[in-house]
Amino acid sequence: MTGEVKLNMNIINNRTGWIEVVCGSMFSGKTEELIRRIHRAEYARQKIQVFKPKIDNRYEKDQIVSHNKMKTPSEIVVTSDDIHNLVKYDTEVVAIDEVQFFDDDIVKLCNNLADSGKRVIVAGLDQDFTGKPFGPIPKLLAIAEYISKLSAICVICGNPASRTQRVTKNKETVLVGTTDIYEARCRNCHEVL
Repeated sequence: MTGEVKLNMNIINNRTGWIEVVCGSMFSGKTEELIRRIHRAEYARQKIQVFKPKIDNRYEKDQIVSHNKMKTPSEIVVTSDDIHNLVKYDTEVVAIDEVQFFDDDIVKLCNNLADSGKRVIVAGLDQDFTGKPFGPIPKLLAIAEYISKLSAICVICGNPASRTQRVTKNKETVLVGTTDIYEARCRNCHEVL
């Protein structure tokens, strides 16, 4: 059978990498889902490295922590270059929490890691408190193979919440906080103060 090409459909063994984005509003379970995926990879005995930006100082310094207190160890970084310098050759899964706090260089890094055969899982807010696309998330959504958009529950009406309501008058785009500063809101109950 000359000229026939046999395709190998087993992409895992060919070290094909990919990008997974977990996004949504605050209190939608993004970090909880990221930790769940990390634990599944650990169970599969895959080599994993987890990163979080230094600016995220809400819970524990050297761990990513969900609002319901699930946690897993992480390395603290400031820039995407820090991640590039820390990722080991034999790492199979790279997980990054609060990816919206990085600049657009994180997009190139994620692409390069996936191109080198790594599974890249990122989690972050897809919208800022005004309802506008947040940081590098839109570009990551465009290049990701897998996207999970999570919703919370609106604290006003109980409908699915896709927005993050800031309950303080501070107008800075980046303001790290939790229930003391933010609430989950649906489209109809969300207000830009």
